[in-house]
Amino acid sequence: MDYTRLGSSGLTVSRIGLGMMSYGDPGAQSWALREDDAEPIVRHAVEAGVIFFDTADMYSGGISEQITGRLLRRLFPNRDGYVLATKVYYPTGPGPNERGLSRKHVLAAIDASLARLGTDYVDLYQVHRYDGQTPVEETMSALHDLVRAGKVRYIGASAMYAWQLAKMQHAAAAAGLSGFTAMQNRYNLVTREDERELIPLCRDLGLGLVPYSPLARGLLAGPRHTRRAQADRGHRPADLDVAEDVRAVAAERGLPPAQIALAWLLARPGVTAPLIGATSKQHVDDAISALTVRLDDDEIARLEARYLPRLLSDYS
Repeated sequence: MDYTRLGSSGLTVSRIGLGMMSYGDPGAQSWALREDDAEPIVRHAVEAGVIFFDTADMYSGGISEQITGRLLRRLFPNRDGYVLATKVYYPTGPGPNERGLSRKHVLAAIDASLARLGTDYVDLYQVHRYDGQTPVEETMSALHDLVRAGKVRYIGASAMYAWQLAKMQHAAAAAGLSGFTAMQNRYNLVTREDERELIPLCRDLGLGLVPYSPLARGLLAGPRHTRRAQADRGHRPADLDVAEDVRAVAAERGLPPAQIALAWLLARPGVTAPLIGATSKQHVDDAISALTVRLDDDEIARLEARYLPRLLSDYS
């Protein structure tokens, strides 16, 4: 396993992070694994050197956080041995104040997450989306208070437009508050729109990129037999062309397609640690093996040649 700093911060993370959304309630997410099935996979990742784990308060209605907390307490001898990330924004209850990024919800949500995770603090607390109904100054002040209170070590953002990130970061800087250290965005060979504005902004501001869906929900892992791919059919014909090119390069290398797709992402400027959704030990092995794969210029050109630009995602 390789390790690196998260952006310009002093926090060290493994270059592969484990996305814990894959573990929760199959009734809420058909492709999610129950705790007993998840444990050997997470244990395998830990034994391979993974120390970075990401979840959110809304995954499986909070069950993902509960599973994450229990597994990490069993697998690590002490809390300082791993980096734990979670998120806030999406509804966690029926009330109008049980969602968004208001001070009221942020302060309540972190306490609920800490209780489910069974820990005193999270290393990275991320706003899951931009909240256009709450002043950014209110949100950044609340997040800063969590850092000062010791409940959060660093703060991050996820899936938003560049102007929204810039607005929030500027508000924090202007008031002398804690700023974001990471951006969790969807980034892979068939979703590259953030290369236009968001990623250059993150690099300029010193935010580390921790991309989610690095294999496009299984599309870039090869034949569409993964649990997540079976539940998702939203890909364009052009995306299938890119996946075909990934398989072709992989065949020439004698490697699984997932390793090729991840090797491309790991080499992209600004990328700190892709977050993989592993539902088998092989998924973990492929991700870690990708750290040693070096693509040449011709291979990179082939992988990128048939990408079809799309409109920016709706981050609401």
